[in-house]
Amino acid sequence: MAYEVTVIKEFAAAHKLVAYPGNCSQVHGHTWKVELVVVGDKLDDIGMLIDFRQVKRILDNIITEYDHTYLNDIPPFDTINPTAENIAKIIYDRASIMLENYKVKLVKVWESPNAYITYGEE
Repeated sequence: MAYEVTVIKEFAAAHKLVAYPGNCSQVHGHTWKVELVVVGDKLDDIGMLIDFRQVKRILDNIITEYDHTYLNDIPPFDTINPTAENIAKIIYDRASIMLENYKVKLVKVWESPNAYITYGEE
């Protein structure tokens, strides 16, 4: 059995999908919702896997760079398409580095209330 700690944050940003054959090739915006899940089986001396505040702070540090921006202008999305899939992988990779003593299980990125992508590695 493992414990999972999940935090959820939102940010607002515009983007366009390069070479997309539809309306999303035009500039448009979303209120993106991001879920970050940290997993582990060992608790610390006070019975916590990791403090929620620490995970929130890490996620805030990442998504603050994207909030109220045009994602296509921000690295790495100035060279890769700012799809929900790419956003999820970038957040996963960055969170994994910042939480080096913990295992990031997955990142879920919602671009609307009924559409999301999940990225994680085994």
